[in-house]
Amino acid sequence: MSRPTRAPGRLARYGFGTAEGDGGARAADLLGPDGLRLWQPVEQEPVDEVAAELLAALSRAADPDLALRQLHRIVEAERRADGSAERRADGVTAGPRLLTELHTDPGLRRRLIAVLGASSALGDHLVAHPEHCAALRTAPDGLAPTAEGRLEPTDGGNPVAALRTAYRLALLRIAAADLTGGRGLEQTMAALSALADATLAAAYEIAVAELAEGTGRPRLAVVAMGKCGGGELNYVSDVDVIFVAAEDSDLSAATLVATRLIHICGLVAWPVDAALRPEGNRGPLVRTLASHLAYYRRWARTWEFQALLKARPAAGDLPLAQEWIDQLAPLVWRAAERPEAVEDVRAMRRRIIDNIPPKELDREIKRGPGGLRDIEFAVQLLQLVHGRGDELLRAPGTIPALRALVAGGYVGRADGEALLRGYRFLRSVEHRLQLQGLRRTHTVPAEPGALRWLAAALGFTAAPGRSAVESFRAEWVTHATEVRRLHAKLLYRPLLESVARVPADGLRLTPEAARHRLEILGFADPAGALRHLQALTGGVSRTAAIQRTLLPVLLSEFADAPEPDRGLLNYRKVSDKLGSTPWYLRLLRDGGPVARRLARVLALSRYVADLLARDPEALRLLAEENELAPRSSEVLREGFLAAAARHTDPVEATRAVRALRRRELVRVACADLLCRAGALAPSPTRPDGANRPAPGLADVTDVGTALADVTDATLAAALRAAQASQPAPEGLRFAVIGMGRLGGYESNYLSDADVLFVYDPPAGANESAASAAAHAIAEELRRLLGVPAPDPPLGVDADLRPEGRQGPLVRSLAAYAAYYARWSRVWEAQALLRARFVCGDADLGAEFEAMIDPVRYPAEGLTREQVVEIRRIKARVETERLPRGADPATHTKLGRGALADVEWAVQLVQLRHAGANPALRGTRTLDALAAAEQAGLIDPTDAAEMAAGWSLAAQVRNALMLVRGRAGDQLPRHGVELAGVVRLLGRDDPGEFLDEYLRTGRRSRAATERVLNA
Repeated sequence: MSRPTRAPGRLARYGFGTAEGDGGARAADLLGPDGLRLWQPVEQEPVDEVAAELLAALSRAADPDLALRQLHRIVEAERRADGSAERRADGVTAGPRLLTELHTDPGLRRRLIAVLGASSALGDHLVAHPEHCAALRTAPDGLAPTAEGRLEPTDGGNPVAALRTAYRLALLRIAAADLTGGRGLEQTMAALSALADATLAAAYEIAVAELAEGTGRPRLAVVAMGKCGGGELNYVSDVDVIFVAAEDSDLSAATLVATRLIHICGLVAWPVDAALRPEGNRGPLVRTLASHLAYYRRWARTWEFQALLKARPAAGDLPLAQEWIDQLAPLVWRAAERPEAVEDVRAMRRRIIDNIPPKELDREIKRGPGGLRDIEFAVQLLQLVHGRGDELLRAPGTIPALRALVAGGYVGRADGEALLRGYRFLRSVEHRLQLQGLRRTHTVPAEPGALRWLAAALGFTAAPGRSAVESFRAEWVTHATEVRRLHAKLLYRPLLESVARVPADGLRLTPEAARHRLEILGFADPAGALRHLQALTGGVSRTAAIQRTLLPVLLSEFADAPEPDRGLLNYRKVSDKLGSTPWYLRLLRDGGPVARRLARVLALSRYVADLLARDPEALRLLAEENELAPRSSEVLREGFLAAAARHTDPVEATRAVRALRRRELVRVACADLLCRAGALAPSPTRPDGANRPAPGLADVTDVGTALADVTDATLAAALRAAQASQPAPEGLRFAVIGMGRLGGYESNYLSDADVLFVYDPPAGANESAASAAAHAIAEELRRLLGVPAPDPPLGVDADLRPEGRQGPLVRSLAAYAAYYARWSRVWEAQALLRARFVCGDADLGAEFEAMIDPVRYPAEGLTREQVVEIRRIKARVETERLPRGADPATHTKLGRGALADVEWAVQLVQLRHAGANPALRGTRTLDALAAAEQAGLIDPTDAAEMAAGWSLAAQVRNALMLVRGRAGDQLPRHGVELAGVVRLLGRDDPGEFLDEYLRTGRRSRAATERVLNA
């Protein structure tokens, strides 16, 4: 019989066909005469009231199509088992027994269909074992089947197979109770944990029974850890355990039992993970109680004590397990006092979202931002800190612990309730995701059909103007946002309330408890930190209220820095200067990432903190993305010259220029500090409005160029002021030539300006008068830039001039030509490789560059004697200029494979070959290195190693200056400065970074030696 075309459409009203995308055509087949015989295709309606009840129940499933398919498969399996269908008294063919039971037992109908629509895995199990549907029948007393996680005895000769069957039946009852509202989240987690305990205990007994005849029963305890230990297990998860033997004599048999238990549980239910034991997977599977105590007393890290918060006896020798927990408890609650606790806590916080693929990060409910890990970490950290003095906090589960923290006044009531709601929602999502296929997952699906199923499984329904999926997404975003916000607030808000002179929301954190919390978060002087917090937040003023809103986020950033105290102190200094201005706190509160950006730069960089202390208003730069992009050299020069032109007094003109320079240094330094800060990194756009990123500072060469451009503009404006104040013969031409790092566009934050001064007298002018005037201009330029002021000084160094400090400060173009033609040494030619015009008379600058080209790019290259001379000078520089006590392996300037090594090698290649190869004629080291590689003068592998060594050394040198606030070339091998450099450069582990630096330096050194000796 052909199927009426409208039947599928009628069935779609029951929710069929949504997942299949066929409008219910497949459902019509399964329900029709050749299927379950519940639907009349001609009349387009259920066959009777019984069928209508069942169709209505199916329509309420999370996935009606899935529930129908699974029900059809179960019925077919039952029919095959029976061999024939029964006949009703009226002669109509009756459905199988299951369909009859679904009519007579509404509770069974509701529970079974809920399971079939939510879990394809449990549905497949019931297809294979239709008789197990009976486990969901309503009891004779009208109650639902028990779902407490108990294992019911089953028949079967193989104990492992029997245990697997019993486990699946218990899991089926738990899922049914969960899906039909018979159990809340906490009861479901407790039941799953109880089922895990029962399964471990049964597997333990099986393993003991399999011991060789004559082997005594060992005293072995199985301690539950992780979610199982906390009584908050989910549907699919590794079960974390630790095995404890009583005595050495128990170890052999105990290890056999533990190994077999792990194998049995893997066959029956889930993997057993014993990696939380001492030494992890590298340590013995079973240790004695005494061995455990010795390890935890001497070697355990903070995260291992944090794991012990959830320890609970589970199976085996339960008194021994409790003795183990009791013996370790004093160590757990003293863990926060250990010297390494602060760094361990930081490392744990950084690992919260590690190893998540970027494309899944926003869909991760466990490790993603605002996920379960945020809540669990914060609760466990607060337990470690405050559980020392408050035994009521020593609860293994997240929910009981959070309630205890609220009751104890360590977390505000409103915050605690918000986190509980978020935790319940996220765990419910996790349960539904895992129940669907009984597989371990924490990722919300992206596929529309899977999202529709998930929303329905969680009970979301469509509303006017909003689909069920949209409702689910809205609630998810709300909870994740709230959890992210409260993650910082949970740790830091009570600290503020403890020092504020206003009523708190049920908080009563004592000064001692506040100090403990600050200590574990890394503050070396918690008493001083509390004084700063009191000064910032005390009282009932609007300013204090805004600070109390801001500081939780700021303190979180400070705590991640190597020196949290310095960050907080710097913030107080800035706030003291700007707190009364109307825009400051408003900008921090309403300016998006401004507050966190400010916290990062203040906590990581003394250099920026010092600049902001002199010019606090410069922090406005943090508010605009485009303000954190370096200005072009043309824009800088025009702005600096205009600022100088507004003043007739040269000192005032230069003061204005230096203030602009300070602002630009803040801009560049902040952009450098933030470019590796993830979500805080600036993303400027181009001035033309194109939707493309503007040049940033991710590469160290960009930083060097930006700083050199600032110096060029400063010198140009200062020269204009100096020339205006010094009389000179009409037509006198004067130029400043950049040398060294300035000439190579490789300036750092504290670089002096290495220069040469050149002049050209007007025709017919008195030479001595022209020379005196040029000297006066140069001296005035140096004086103006060196006048004591609150701005960072710019030293003007002319020591690379002919004859050094013994020679005249300024020479004419002709005098330079005469000197270089007659007296120039090879090292002076080498220094000229970086010479370029900076400011002054551009024509004179071009003439100077043309004059020195034959000197620095000799047409015939270098003689053998000159090459030997360069190598000899380099060796002497390494010996004599490296500071006493310096470590050559980690000295960023003169160390092995560092800046000087690479620069000498590249400059030697330029001196030898640039006369014949114009591509080598540049002042930038990496550009010249790339040109040499392209010309076949340096092996590509060597060029790559040299570029890596130079770049890393330059990055570290800049980072050292930002962290220290003063010049320094030595990378320390330990301490807060190393930690600051590592964090600033976007790395995590100081030891790993130091190894990388040493390895890169060794390879760079080997490459430079090959180039120098070629």
